[in-house]
Amino acid sequence: MEYLRAFIVGGLFCVIGQILIDKTKLTPARILVIYVVGGVVLSAIGLYQPLADFAGAGATVPLTGFGYTLAKGVQEGVAKDGLLGAVTGGITSTAGGIAAAIFLGVLVAFLFKPKPKG
Repeated sequence: MEYLRAFIVGGLFCVIGQILIDKTKLTPARILVIYVVGGVVLSAIGLYQPLADFAGAGATVPLTGFGYTLAKGVQEGVAKDGLLGAVTGGITSTAGGIAAAIFLGVLVAFLFKPKPKG
């Protein structure tokens, strides 16, 4: 059942993104920003944690989950270090994911030959 809930919630995030691409003039980059900010806002008002508990990876892996992780890290950082934690908490909580993305991006760049567009 856990896999089904993750699939449904993650799939709904994808469907919403696809509808935004197809029916609006928003660029994919702007949609990505909307998703991250949406995760932060939903975390701030206390709605994202119950969603993450219900859907597991279906809610924590997409870009809204990145915003959730940022917000959670900031909350923990402020509780631990005060105002300085507001700056360092989000960076600390997302450092592993960012490092993995950079490492895998470099690895893929070495494995495949990039070609200029056009």
